[in-house]
Amino acid sequence: MSGIAAVDVIRAKRDGHTLTDAQIDWVVDAYTRGVVADEQMSALAMAILLRGMTPAEIARWTAAMIASGERLDLSAVSRPTADKHSTGGVGDKITLPLTPLVAACGVAVPQLSGRGLGHTGGTLDKLESIPGWRARLSNEEFIRQLDEIGAVICAAGDGLAPADRKLYALRDVTGTVEAIPLIASSIMSKKIAEGTGALVLDVKVGSGAFMKDLASAQELARTMVRLGKDSGVTTVALLTDMSTPLGLAVGNANEVAESVEVLAGGGPSDVVELTLALAREMLAAAGVDADPEKVLASGAAMDTWKAMIRAQGGDPDATLPHALHTEVLRAESDGVVTAMDAYGIGVAAWRLGAGRARKEDPVSFGAGIQLRVKPGDRVKAGDVLLELRTDEESRIGAARSDAVAAIVIGTDAPASAGLLLDRIA
Repeated sequence: MSGIAAVDVIRAKRDGHTLTDAQIDWVVDAYTRGVVADEQMSALAMAILLRGMTPAEIARWTAAMIASGERLDLSAVSRPTADKHSTGGVGDKITLPLTPLVAACGVAVPQLSGRGLGHTGGTLDKLESIPGWRARLSNEEFIRQLDEIGAVICAAGDGLAPADRKLYALRDVTGTVEAIPLIASSIMSKKIAEGTGALVLDVKVGSGAFMKDLASAQELARTMVRLGKDSGVTTVALLTDMSTPLGLAVGNANEVAESVEVLAGGGPSDVVELTLALAREMLAAAGVDADPEKVLASGAAMDTWKAMIRAQGGDPDATLPHALHTEVLRAESDGVVTAMDAYGIGVAAWRLGAGRARKEDPVSFGAGIQLRVKPGDRVKAGDVLLELRTDEESRIGAARSDAVAAIVIGTDAPASAGLLLDRIA
């Protein structure tokens, strides 16, 4: 017997005390094994949200999450490894063009991704809109594809940080998602267990992100960079704007189509800008000297994309799903688009069926929003602002209301802070 009781750990954090290494190790392990009940871990998560954790506590908590499962060994991969993690946003399809681009530059990208929940999209949901593509790979398939093609985007295996999988689901239904120690340890436990040598974090800031203000995003970024470095992973964070959706596509299949446009040398300028910025950081962190802009222009990244999709059973040339119903939203007056709230657009896309309310809900691959304008664009009354797409016509009314509220048309062009807000290394 350890002599530690869950209620004592909860009380200690509730009262603002620092948890001991033994308490942290025990509670994470006991929760993973089912000895600590969900209601007890819920209480502890809320205490952590309200009381916070010291850097040493967060490091120990993260180590305990990693120790709850296996660690992948990528030593068989013949090139350096680097990964990227985004804290989630609206229209954030960057993983799709970025992974094959960095691989085409000579760095292997072991991208373990997740599904969307609420207003934020999930990379796996987007890719599953490609006919035949599968998210689940064995560890052996994962490492072989990483070595042969240099790029893998797939679901994390059940053996990787199982404590996080349990705790993540619990946080979502107990109002504790925003706890910075729990966000940081959740992300970093999976990324460190994945075995990557370098990691670039894309920490989103703004209405469409979990971190609404720059100060909290900087705190999260500093926490995660410190955790990575302490575990021997070269880690850097970019803080990027998520007050406006990224690109023009918000959904699943339409985000894949936009990603392919980027790989073909086109695509929206903000998606290209962020893809190249993150690629440069990943290459530098992995110690590889290459120009991603030249590689993108050469078509090599597109070749890698097609090889990566085929290796996971997908047909990169297949027609993507289309929604059964579409409706356009038009400007009611002349002026300039002064704001397009990312959260509002994300919720509208979710209402159309592009996202899920619960983890077990299905998503509609063709559902989503296609933007026709962005902040700063001049419009006339009657111009199309966006297109709503859904398989169920009954969903359009509520989605339309959210979309109308998200777009502001005024007289003056908005001031922009730019896409890249800060860099923490």
